[in-house]
This record gives sequence, C-alpha cells and structure tokens, in this order.
Amino acid sequence: MSGFKVVSLTDAAANRVKSIMAKAEKPIAGLRVGVKNGGCAGMSYTMEYADEIRAQDEVVEDRGVKILIDPKAVLFLLGTEMDFETSKMSSGFTFRNPNQTSACGCGESVAITPVKAELVSARA
Repeated sequence: MSGFKVVSLTDAAANRVKSIMAKAEKPIAGLRVGVKNGGCAGMSYTMEYADEIRAQDEVVEDRGVKILIDPKAVLFLLGTEMDFETSKMSSGFTFRNPNQTSACGCGESVAITPVKAELVSARA
C-alpha cells in the first residue's frame, strides 16, 4: 500500500495535531487513528497518542505529522481526510471518509463499509 496514503490531513488538522503534541509531557511517536465497534451507527473513529510504532502499523506521514493505523482499520479508513473544524459552538476533528455510508444524528458514530481487498491491490 505504499503507492498512496490511507489517511491524509488538511492544514488545519496537521497544525492542531502538532500543537497538541508539542504540549505532551513525554515524547510521542505519532497519532494513532482507527475505528472501533460501538455507537448507534455501528462504529466510531478513535485517536490517541502512540508511545511507539508497532511492527504491524501502517505509517503515514502527511504535513509533518506521523499517523499510525492498525492494519485492521486500513480498509475502513482508505481515502479518509482528517480535518479540524471550528464553529461558533464547537471545535474538533472531523473525518471525510468515502467509505462511510451513514452517521448517527449525534455525530458520534458512523457506518463504514470496508474497501474490498482486490481494489487495494489494484491501487498499490
């Protein structure tokens, strides 16, 4: 899968991640992004600091940020753009995922259809 990025960042997302990581109390290897089962639509996105890069991680570097993706999440996240948006009422990270088929009303969970493995092989 080295021919393309699983996840990309907008400038706003990259700047926000860099700002947050600069304030961390210990060295951070990267931002771990994934999906987990749960919520009313079936899945939700996850983000956390990563202390280390695991051997099986898909490592994506974009706009000066290292993103680490568990191999089980790659087919769900393929082609996703991560953004950071600020409005009058809130601010936070958002995901534009071409594999997302629906979302719940509260915005906390999504339904995602994984990319077919043969399509990944053809793109790489």
